[in-house]
Amino acid sequence: MRSIHSTGEPDPIIVAACPPADRVLARVFGASLDDSLAAGSAPESSRLLAVRAQDIVSLRRRMATAANWERLLRVAQAARQSASGPPAPRWGARPAAMPVCTRQIVAAEPAIRELVSCLSVPLPVPAQGVAMARVLLTDATGPVYNARSRVSLATALDAAITYLDPALPLMPSAPSRR
Repeated sequence: MRSIHSTGEPDPIIVAACPPADRVLARVFGASLDDSLAAGSAPESSRLLAVRAQDIVSLRRRMATAANWERLLRVAQAARQSASGPPAPRWGARPAAMPVCTRQIVAAEPAIRELVSCLSVPLPVPAQGVAMARVLLTDATGPVYNARSRVSLATALDAAITYLDPALPLMPSAPSRR
């Protein structure tokens, strides 16, 4: 298939209908696919990675991820306040299902707010940054839940924010054919 561009090079993206089974499999294997995308695997390297990437970069899914980060911040702030004084009103801040590292989360509030802002931008962003934000929320060995994590929460958030820049190319440049 040839691109409509004047270069005469084959188009690296061929949009095809996604079978419903692929969508189901991408959801079932979502955590491992997110890990691969966060580690830098190219979404176009496999059908399931492509389907997963397409799903997580949708604005609806990114807004849901941003809301999860906001909830995590509220839970950490409420836990921190209840540990240091009289109980504060808990506007939608139910206790976390799993203990979180409240001190690190509260300390990283500015970076979390920036991450939420980057996720909420109505522009296309690379799948790697979204996957990194999702993995941080779900990885029980990561800095959100494990105070002894090898990576600090601030460092992990900065990396995810870097890869959420809408100015970054959505796909790596294709090697030129000569």
